[in-house]
Amino acid sequence: MNFQLNLIKDKVEFFEADSLKKLENQIQIQIEANEAILLGVHAVSHQMHVDEHGRRFYSAVVHFKAR
Repeated sequence: MNFQLNLIKDKVEFFEADSLKKLENQIQIQIEANEAILLGVHAVSHQMHVDEHGRRFYSAVVHFKAR
């Protein structure tokens, strides 16, 4: 039996929520999970959209890289 480990070097994750607080919580949970596999935050990009009914919609892209 041959056992081989491949390290993750880059990972991009997408998040969306209807409030900024929920979006921050989602990202923080994933940051902690990715730290366990030795990935740190490299870059964050975020946007807010307002629909025709005035509701706000938040999204973010987080790029994780190996430390």
